[in-house]
Amino acid sequence: MTAVELPQGRPLQALPVRRIRVRARVRARQILCLVPLLLVTVVAVRHRSVLAEGFGHLRHAEWPWLVVAAGTTCLTWVAASFTRQGAVVQRLPGRRLLATQFAAGAANHLLPTGLGASAVNLRFMTVCGVPLARSSAALALYLLAESVGRLTLLAVLFVAFPDALHLGALLPDAAVGPLLLGLGAVVMVAVGVLTGVRRVRTAVGSFLRTALCEARAVHSRPARALALWGGSLAFPALQAAGLAAVGQALGLSVPPVHIALAYLAATCAVALVPTPGGVGSVEAALVVALVAAGGPAAVATAVVLAYRIITVWVPLVPGALTLGALVRLKVI
Repeated sequence: MTAVELPQGRPLQALPVRRIRVRARVRARQILCLVPLLLVTVVAVRHRSVLAEGFGHLRHAEWPWLVVAAGTTCLTWVAASFTRQGAVVQRLPGRRLLATQFAAGAANHLLPTGLGASAVNLRFMTVCGVPLARSSAALALYLLAESVGRLTLLAVLFVAFPDALHLGALLPDAAVGPLLLGLGAVVMVAVGVLTGVRRVRTAVGSFLRTALCEARAVHSRPARALALWGGSLAFPALQAAGLAAVGQALGLSVPPVHIALAYLAATCAVALVPTPGGVGSVEAALVVALVAAGGPAAVATAVVLAYRIITVWVPLVPGALTLGALVRLKVI
């Protein structure tokens, strides 16, 4: 057989796989920057009637009190930043932490049951170099501290002003039975899963050990403990003060302390309702709570709509823009 020499051309060049991957990641980040704005648009269109009515009430309000409400809303992001820093031993960059809380507020109103804010903060701590196990433990500690702070304020105000709120109007007797049955079913399912599934039991045990070690480390530093518990108390107090300021702006005939008590009771009552940012459920619970505190239904509705405009809808677009910018800058 005679060997035939094939013509030699240019050698095949290896595909720039790394460059393609980098371009794909850049495009993915560009798309993620637009997702928050698209979600804001969808939510705003779905609740356009609420927005129109809320802005209508704001036109007839006393502006100094609305400025106070806006100021307390801004301070809630500062309080959240202190609580987030207090939940982790490692020092987080202050400015980026504050910007992340502002962006997390927008994400929290776009996803149900606080998943948006949790995901944003978990990603932020991971980018800052906190291991995933420790950042998850810090997130759980934050949620626990925030819940304890809210319940503590509610208990203190309820003991100080026992006649300020009629709980029967906020939680009818017909709803107590189904609520207890639902909670009991959830507890039974959780216990059954932990007992029967070894892998889940091992994972939960490992997480609890990490969380306890992180909690001990945090509380061994007075500055971290003060930031954690001070922020967890200040956050719901500022939210309640914002609602009281809006009540004063619209002439609600309920004492400010009673309005704060109504707010804390309503937000605790709807804590397990899986709606994005509590949109819909929080409004209904707040109106019922303010009526239970002695306010007229029409004025209470106006106060709640105006309050949600200030605390939810006005910061939503700049918060979504901040979220997109943080994604683009690889802060989260």
